[in-house]
Amino acid sequence: MPRRRRVTRAHLPSLELDPEQLRDMLDRSARRVIDHLLALPSMPLHGTAGSLKLAASLREPIPTEGRSFDALLSQLFGRILPASLNTASPGYLAYIPSGGLPHAAVADLITSAVNRYAGVWIAGPGLASIEALVVRWFCDLLPFPSPSGGVLTSGGSMANLTALVAARRALLPPHFLGGTLYTSDQAHHSVAKAALIAGFPPDNIRTIPSDDHFRMRVDILHTTLRQDMAAGKTPFLVVASAGTTNTGAIDPLPELAELCQQQGLWLHVDAAYGGFFLLTERGRAALRGIEQARSVTLDPHKGLFLPYGTGCLLVRDQEELRSAFRVTASYLPPEGAYDAADLSPELSREARGLRVWLPLKMHGVGPFQQQLDEKLDLARLAAERLRAIPHVELTAPPALSLLAFRLCPPGLDPPRLDALNQRWLSAVNASQRVFLSGTRAHDRFLLRLCVLSFRTHRDRIDEALDLLARSASDLLPTTA
Repeated sequence: MPRRRRVTRAHLPSLELDPEQLRDMLDRSARRVIDHLLALPSMPLHGTAGSLKLAASLREPIPTEGRSFDALLSQLFGRILPASLNTASPGYLAYIPSGGLPHAAVADLITSAVNRYAGVWIAGPGLASIEALVVRWFCDLLPFPSPSGGVLTSGGSMANLTALVAARRALLPPHFLGGTLYTSDQAHHSVAKAALIAGFPPDNIRTIPSDDHFRMRVDILHTTLRQDMAAGKTPFLVVASAGTTNTGAIDPLPELAELCQQQGLWLHVDAAYGGFFLLTERGRAALRGIEQARSVTLDPHKGLFLPYGTGCLLVRDQEELRSAFRVTASYLPPEGAYDAADLSPELSREARGLRVWLPLKMHGVGPFQQQLDEKLDLARLAAERLRAIPHVELTAPPALSLLAFRLCPPGLDPPRLDALNQRWLSAVNASQRVFLSGTRAHDRFLLRLCVLSFRTHRDRIDEALDLLARSASDLLPTTA
């Protein structure tokens, strides 16, 4: 039998890059990224045609031989990245845009390259302190007084799940299946998903109808609570929306806060989209009552224009998070000043604070306030111009920077109206200059326009409204 060769360090291929190789990789990457960002205004808004063919072409066994970095960069920027929705474009007005500030990408490069773990304090006190500081800034924004706190998450879905579990642990017994939770028919689907993950049967999720402005009906909520308590159920949580994904509606937060206080319920406000408009005077007026919540979801990757993967949960009492999630183990260090791992389901996680801290420290909060005020102005401009297009129904005027609307000429039944509006959406998006999305709300197909990118300004909104007006004019003669 042949002798097995002993592998020593001298025989191992190195995974280290020498300084010149690393500088070259960073330089080539930076050039590609900068060229990409400079070209954003003229890039197509969507390029997903043929995506199944692309996916099939990418399937391969795990590689046994390496390829040059240049070849891989060419593959990424030439074939893979263009096959997507261009969510960083100034013309992206669909769903809830995420701006993708390049500053945060630089922060992520530093975070990943130094590879410090900051989930527990003792492993990275500096980075943990930065995350704690960012959370404190956000608490002050609401404002939530001490002993409030929270944690940065991967997004609003994880924040909603974390809040729901904290509420369950705080208000329900270990056998919690009698607990019921309440949200609007316009709530984000992550709320129902969080309830299922947290162990609640679907029947325990009460969906409260919304009014003509797509806001939760507090009167129906009150009636439903009384009925459930009479039936032996245990209501414990109300989830309100501060800017729904469908129409941007804001639930009646002061009334909901008063009802929850009277009934001893946990009020959670999902402000993933709308929360950072608190930086503006108009936003603070629209979101009045949010400060009375027991927990709030924010998404810095929406209202602070950061890259996807930056969410936040804030709680009025940070100890309620720690009570819900802290679990000890012999290999974990003693509790530190800020242990993010004790405040959410995640133990292994990147240090998330730097991507928020760096752009805010570089610019201060003023430019973010001004950008958000501009988005409020642009949404109102869009609403005014839509009202001037014949047969347009502004179904949901902007409470913040999102609006929903449809063409509604006389003489068409609901199915034909829906088909007309789907054609209108397709015609506008075919331009590759703007990208809008559609939704269904109150059994109607609606077009949505959401202004939230730091790259979107008056010129692109004017272009979007010109396209909407021309496309509507082209469609109406054949359908009226």
